[in-house]
Amino acid sequence: MEQKTNSYLETEKPGRLMLQYSLPCIISLLVAALYNIVDQIFIANASYLGSYGNAANTAVFPLTVVALALAVWIGDGCCAFVSISLGAGKKDEAHKSIGCSVLLCIVVSLVLTAFYLIFQEPILGAFGGRVNEQTFAFAKEYFFYITLGVPFYMFGQCLNPIIRSDGSPRFAMACTLVGAFANLILDPIFIYIFGWGMMGAAVATVAGQILTALASIWYLCHMKAVKLTRASFGFYGDLMKKFLPLGVTSFLSQISLVASMAAVNNMVAKYGALDPVFGLEEYSQIPLAVIGIVMKFFQIVISISVGLAAGNIPVMGYNVGAQRADRVKELFKLLLILELITGFVATLIVEFFPGAILALFGAANESSYYMEFGVRCFRVYLCLMTLATLNKGTFISLQALGKAFQSTVLSLVREIVFGVGLPILLPMAFGLSGVLYSFPAADALTFLLAIYMITRTFRELNEAMQKTA
Repeated sequence: MEQKTNSYLETEKPGRLMLQYSLPCIISLLVAALYNIVDQIFIANASYLGSYGNAANTAVFPLTVVALALAVWIGDGCCAFVSISLGAGKKDEAHKSIGCSVLLCIVVSLVLTAFYLIFQEPILGAFGGRVNEQTFAFAKEYFFYITLGVPFYMFGQCLNPIIRSDGSPRFAMACTLVGAFANLILDPIFIYIFGWGMMGAAVATVAGQILTALASIWYLCHMKAVKLTRASFGFYGDLMKKFLPLGVTSFLSQISLVASMAAVNNMVAKYGALDPVFGLEEYSQIPLAVIGIVMKFFQIVISISVGLAAGNIPVMGYNVGAQRADRVKELFKLLLILELITGFVATLIVEFFPGAILALFGAANESSYYMEFGVRCFRVYLCLMTLATLNKGTFISLQALGKAFQSTVLSLVREIVFGVGLPILLPMAFGLSGVLYSFPAADALTFLLAIYMITRTFRELNEAMQKTA
C-alpha cells in the first residue's frame, strides 16, 4: 500500500475543510454561470438586441449546458475517484485516471462540436429558437460562435474538479475567474463599441474560455499530490468503469436540466401563442426571454448549492476511503444545513425583489407585459428553492459516498420524470401558468424521496460508527 497524501482531510475540522474546499468551488461555479448571465445582461440592455436577443440567448443556453454536463461527468467522476484513491493510498490509479479523463474530454468535446455545427438549425428549433424570425436569426449567430469554443469550455470545466482533487481548490477557482473577467471586460466592448451584437457576446465568452483552458493546462504540468507521466495518458477501460459511474449524477443533474429546459421552452412557446397578449407577433418572444432570466437566477442559486456539495466531494471521498464514518456523518449533516439556508435566502429574494432582478435585464426598455409576466414567473416558478437546494445537495453527497446508483435514480426522477413530465402535463389544465407550477411541484415530490435517502444514509453511517467503536 502506498503512503497516503492529503492526510489532513482526515484530521482537520469539518467546518474549516468545507470552507476551504466548498467556497472556491462555489465561486468557480458562480463565475462559470456568469459567462452566460453576463452575456444576457449586456444583450438585454443593447437597444438593437433587447428581448429578441434575450430569447435567442435562452434558446442557446441549454446547449452550453450539454457541453457542461459531459465535462462534469468526466471531471467530477475523476475527482471523486481520485479522492477515494488518495484516501486509500492508491496513487497509481489516481494519476492514470486523470490522464485518461483528459484524453476522454478532448475526444468528446470535438465530437460534440462537430454535431452542433452540422445540425445547428434543427437543434435550435428543438429548444424554442423559432419563436419568431428575429429571435431565430440571433440564435443562429450566437450559437455558431459559441460552438467553436466548446472544446475549450469543456476542457476547463472538466479540469476544474480534478484540480480540486489534487488539493488546489483556490487555483481551480482562479482558472475560472481569469476567463470570466475577460468575458466581463470584452462583452461591452464587442457589443456596444464594436457593434458586433450576438457575435460579440459569443466571441467574448469564447475568449474567456480559452484563457481558463490554458490555465488548466499549466496546472496539469505542475500537480502536487498526483504527478502525471507519459504513462498517465491512455484510454484505460478498467479505470473508466470505476470513475465514470461516480460522475453520472453530475452529468444527469446538468443534462436533465437540458431536457427540462427543452420541455419548458417548447411549452412556453406553445401556450404563449394561445395567450391573448403573447400570441401577438411583437410580444411572442417575451415568455421565452423571461423564462431564460428566471433560469439564470436559479442557476446562480444552484451554483451555490452544487458548489457546497461538489466542493465537499474530495473531503467526503477521502474520509470514505479512510473509513471515517464519524467524519462523513458530520460533513453530511453540516452540508444539509447549509443547503437549507441557501435555498431559504434565495426564496426571500425572489419573493420580495423580482422587479430589481428584472431591471438588470433591460426591463425598462420593454413593455409592461414583460415586467408583469416576469414578476409572476419569479414568484411562482422559484417558490420552493429551499427544497431544490436540499435535493441537489443530497444527490451529490450520495455520489461522494460512492452511492452512484441511488444518486442516479434520484436525479433521474427529479429531472426527467418530474422535470420533463410536469411541464408537459400541467399546462394541459392550467395553460401557460401550468409551466410555472411545474417547477415547484417537481421539487416538492422529489423532496419526499430525498428525505428517505437522507434518513437511510444516516442510519448506515451510525451502524458503521458502531462497528469501528
